Amino acid sequence: MSHHTISVRDLGFAYPDGTQALDGVSFEAGHGEAIAVVGANGAGKSTLLLHLNGLLTPQRGSVDIGGIPVTKGTLPEIRRTVGMVFQDPDDQLFMPTVAEDVGFGPLNLGLSPEGVAARVAAALARVGAEHLAERPPYRLSGGEKRAVAIATVLAMEPNVLVMDEPSSGLDPRARRRLLGLLQGFEHTRIVATHDLDLAAELCPRTIVMGGGRVLADRPTVDVFRDDELLERASLERPLGMLACPICGCSGDGPRSD
Repeated sequence: MSHHTISVRDLGFAYPDGTQALDGVSFEAGHGEAIAVVGANGAGKSTLLLHLNGLLTPQRGSVDIGGIPVTKGTLPEIRRTVGMVFQDPDDQLFMPTVAEDVGFGPLNLGLSPEGVAARVAAALARVGAEHLAERPPYRLSGGEKRAVAIATVLAMEPNVLVMDEPSSGLDPRARRRLLGLLQGFEHTRIVATHDLDLAAELCPRTIVMGGGRVLADRPTVDVFRDDELLERASLERPLGMLACPICGCSGDGPRSD
């Protein structure tokens, strides 16, 4: 089986305070798919993502990556396969310089110094952050930190890329760069986001979550045309699909008044 596949079956998870974050979540992701996970705050999106590389372990059900179950015993292999970009870049940046942060993962894979340097250079080039290599992370802007956090994951050359709110806090230029980067990533991508325009541009498929459950799993264009579903999920259509107040046209075609 391809290392790029994901299988989530009847996943359940509750936090110590009793909050049921996931309640019977199931889906399959094939090689190379780009899937958005959307929903209101508290829908379970981040908790789901944390299960995909073993930061949380299922209390019920199972998660398989490339046919390998996510368990304590398989965590090293799972984390080489699944690259996770956290919602807060500060959760991933802890070394004295950007280059050391990006090189931390490859170094722990046992690569030679030359191999680590090559990975660092390639990853920073992909996110347009080569000029930041010797900067300390605490002196970066929010957008620069996010770019470097993504580079730390790309340097590991994962088969699956999992991202939590990747466009949060980015200016328009940085967001366009991010979109181009994700469109150029050939492997499987799972993106949890409130940026529904990003989801519409990047992901042909969207999973809608609410109350820890999957409310819908459909082609993205169908999801964002379903106003009743969006209402149930406390979401609204992406800006690109809203009707223009001047001409009456919307992103999914002209209105027939």
